[in-house]
Amino acid sequence: MEEVDDELENQRVITLLEALKNASKGLQSNPISLSYNTNPKTTVEALSKLEAEAGTVLSRDPKFFNLSQLIRNLKALLEKLEKSQGYGLKSILHRQITNYKIAGVAYTTEAEVQALLDRRIIQCLVTALTESEDEFKKVTILIEFRNRVRQGFDRGFQDLVLQAKVFSIMESILCNSSCSESVRAEAALVVDALVRFNKNVFVGLVFMGPTVGALISMGSCCSIKVLCSLIEFIRTPLIDEMESSGQLPRIIHLLSSENWSIGAAALDCILELAYFGRKEVIETMLGEDLVEKLMELQRFDRGSSVPEKETGGVSAETEAETKMGNKDSDNPQNYPFESCVTRFAVQLEVGEGLNRIEKREFKRDILRRVREASVSDSESATIEAEMVFVEDIGWRCCSAGSDGVIISI
Repeated sequence: MEEVDDELENQRVITLLEALKNASKGLQSNPISLSYNTNPKTTVEALSKLEAEAGTVLSRDPKFFNLSQLIRNLKALLEKLEKSQGYGLKSILHRQITNYKIAGVAYTTEAEVQALLDRRIIQCLVTALTESEDEFKKVTILIEFRNRVRQGFDRGFQDLVLQAKVFSIMESILCNSSCSESVRAEAALVVDALVRFNKNVFVGLVFMGPTVGALISMGSCCSIKVLCSLIEFIRTPLIDEMESSGQLPRIIHLLSSENWSIGAAALDCILELAYFGRKEVIETMLGEDLVEKLMELQRFDRGSSVPEKETGGVSAETEAETKMGNKDSDNPQNYPFESCVTRFAVQLEVGEGLNRIEKREFKRDILRRVREASVSDSESATIEAEMVFVEDIGWRCCSAGSDGVIISI
């Protein structure tokens, strides 16, 4: 019962803080002025109600002392503005000065409220993830935290995140197989959001910790998509680290997953690796029979049924839906492995990791592997015909990804 009361009180405080934040933001964007046909008295009354409620809710906690003082200052300025009703030059000048002060205090109030909300978010996050057994509550607070991170860089908020060791908590969740898949997926998304929040701080934590290995071990569509996002954002330094720690073969192995969405996400990772990877990275991937595996996958293109090994015991209804999608839809996302060998070759050709000589050598190696892995002369001829024009049309084939990296043929 006491826990329920605490949660209700916490929600009441958050609701009040959000109301104060919105009021402060409104005063900044539209300072009260008689020229705007706004009634200062109405604004004073509204703020008085918030002040009274704040006095009841916030007076018990010394952390809210500064906020209470700011609210009183804001109310005093609004009352002063209310009394400046004249239309003489002196009154107009006083109103403009008071409006300027109101905007300044409102800005400070909003910043103070945001800092209090951030502390509440961090506190609730750490408590939920380390003490609670409620999976739904964990997912909810992780989504709330991720939305806050995506609002953009804030040094004060970053300090709170580092002090609470939030990144380490996310890593422990990723590495803990006993956590539910939904919680681990949200933790993975939080890691990606933190890296984009401040690359200079959190990329180093990715390198020093088990994040990459944990994402691959999870082997879910979400975790591999997060890994692909990290590769796209961090680029060569992360790829080199993955190559040196032996993670590349594990990604290639995911192409054989019974879940095609996981295989498709792994293919996206491989295409990013091909675009940014150095010579050693490409050699490692080719050494894992990557071309041969891509050849096998792309044989099941439009109009083909899902191979028996890929159905993984799915129901006949699900398989029928898959076939129907292959037949009736023209969305390229329904055929993630179509022309994947050529797409891989184009990524090498237009990528940043290889010089011109290395690109030619790898192209010859890929062609050789295609001929050896082909089940018929027509299959080999089709792929070779596509690749003949890679050097000429590769730059026109970029159709997806934030930097136009993922190739669609």
